[in-house]
Amino acid sequence: MEPISLKELLEATHGEILLSNDDDKYIKNIIIDSRKVKENELYIPIIGERFDGHSFLEDAYNNGCRDFLIDKNHSFEKSDANIIKVEDTTKALLDISKYYKLKFKIKYVAVTGSTGKTTTKDMIQAVLNSKYDTLKNEGNLNNKIGVPLTLFNLNKNHEACVIEMGMSYANEIKRLAHVVEPQISVISNIGYSHIGNLGSKRNIYKAKMEIIDRFNDENTLIVNGDDEYLSELKIQKTNYEILSFGFREDNHLYCKSYENEDDGMRFKVIMNGEGMEFFIKTKGKHNIYNAMSAILVGMKMNLSVEEIQIGFDNYISSDMRLKIEKIKDFKIINDCYNASPDSMIGALQVLKEFEGRKIAVLGDMLEMGEYSSFVHKEVGKHIDSKIDIIITVGNDSSLIGEFKKSDQSKHYHFSNNEDAKVFINDLTKKDDVILFKASRGLKLEEIINHLKKLEV
Repeated sequence: MEPISLKELLEATHGEILLSNDDDKYIKNIIIDSRKVKENELYIPIIGERFDGHSFLEDAYNNGCRDFLIDKNHSFEKSDANIIKVEDTTKALLDISKYYKLKFKIKYVAVTGSTGKTTTKDMIQAVLNSKYDTLKNEGNLNNKIGVPLTLFNLNKNHEACVIEMGMSYANEIKRLAHVVEPQISVISNIGYSHIGNLGSKRNIYKAKMEIIDRFNDENTLIVNGDDEYLSELKIQKTNYEILSFGFREDNHLYCKSYENEDDGMRFKVIMNGEGMEFFIKTKGKHNIYNAMSAILVGMKMNLSVEEIQIGFDNYISSDMRLKIEKIKDFKIINDCYNASPDSMIGALQVLKEFEGRKIAVLGDMLEMGEYSSFVHKEVGKHIDSKIDIIITVGNDSSLIGEFKKSDQSKHYHFSNNEDAKVFINDLTKKDDVILFKASRGLKLEEIINHLKKLEV
């Protein structure tokens, strides 16, 4: 982070200075964890569902912090500290990040979608980084807390920034879009994620489209043109540019063909009648969609085909996202980071492409509300004779196995990871390929870690 003055913080937050030990002081960083804050850093206590950061003001002070931002309902006094009071600390965090990002005249790209948004963000960053020094948010820092913290990592060397935006409810992406104000926005797809909160895929579509709030004729929206809802945009008249990608030929950029190789996929795309070939170091047809969005972003930012491929060569997938590993004498596909019906179906398609006995270990998909039974059954419809064994873990995931298409696929269900560990360990044999896929709350990586320990 580049230094920011107390005066600038007051201007950004419209806050009130309660105590000032040094009016001309500059802050070197902004921290929300009292355990990590140090001298010359600003501590912002966030009020969350389980903890109120104001409870740790004294701890932050004892760690050397002398600069604090607190909300109107709390008090804190130290004679040697600078203390600013605001209406709401979370809003102040967003306001400061918006003020701070205006210091950098660079391109901002925003990414959202029901599935694939993290991979899409990572691919776009890798592509842009081949020409521009590009920042991205790490891990799951894609909400009203994570996005500001990411923006604070901007410095004078950055030339572009890619921000993933997540949401669980309506108006969350709009709030983030008002902060980031992206020149380019990407929507990967509209699926069932968070349908329990939003009630329908149409409402999910509306929530994702908040990413274009405040768009004008200088903005570009890049969308999956094969998606049931996003494809509607191709025939709409808008005051901003729309570019689409997909496998259908009515998209601006479409994939004509692809083939699997040992360490990835090679695919050919067509745009304006011109063919281009690319290679990505990951599996799954859905990752070609993610790559095509990165290609379009790269083209919009004046990258050559060669520069885009360099970006793909440097792309590294995030942990627990279709990561192929070898344990003992069998392979696992670690896709435990999260799950929705769309991503689980995509992962199953990847599994089917491997040689050897194919085992799918599938856990519950959470946050589906009243649609939970329906979506687990929908995934089950994509189980066929190409998958030899289905192991489900949790509660509603049992419905996946019950709705398998072929009796050749054997189904075993366990209510917890501990029981599944023992069974899977006894089951595995040479040349097996085992997919692990579930929502984050299931922590299926515990089973993978158990298998790794047995390998030693």
